[in-house]
Amino acid sequence: MAQSDARDRMVAGAADMLRRRGLNATSVRELAKHSGAPLGSTYHYFPGGKSELAAEAVRFADGLAARKLVEELPAGPVAGLRAFVEMWRKVVVDSDFRAGCPVLAVSVEDQPDDDDEPRRAAAAAFDHWTALLAESLRTHGATESAADRTATLIVAAIEGTLAMCRAQRSTRPLDQTADALENVVRAVTDRTEN
Repeated sequence: MAQSDARDRMVAGAADMLRRRGLNATSVRELAKHSGAPLGSTYHYFPGGKSELAAEAVRFADGLAARKLVEELPAGPVAGLRAFVEMWRKVVVDSDFRAGCPVLAVSVEDQPDDDDEPRRAAAAAFDHWTALLAESLRTHGATESAADRTATLIVAAIEGTLAMCRAQRSTRPLDQTADALENVVRAVTDRTEN
């Protein structure tokens, strides 16, 4: 196995563990075991330990969500919103409501001020998704202010709704939130997108 494949597998495994258990409830040993890598490999690829690996896992999750948005947003903000919702629906349903978003999981946990690389990666991910959505909203007729507010609302609402889905073991909160957000998107873009 190539070195980059082993490293990528560790990052993907860490993202999966974080979305299931959070940052503080997961040890480096567990992250290594979950990805099928020897513990020594973890420190070889991530000399900064758990913090560095967690930050990479958050960036990995950011990349997945951003790619989905970039693929779908050219068709309009409603299409992008729907793809974003479906991506997260798949995560919660496929995990039997045991997993959510690793970005949210990292961002809500206490981290030391001198070692907060995972939190900074989470902030960057949220900013990235918000910027992609806001640009699409502007392109489709929203004002600068409305685009920024609405993009923030979308990311915040979906992230919070994922927690509700896990707690309630249901996608009903996601369905309701998606419907409400589509109405908001249509209102600020003044479009009748499908």
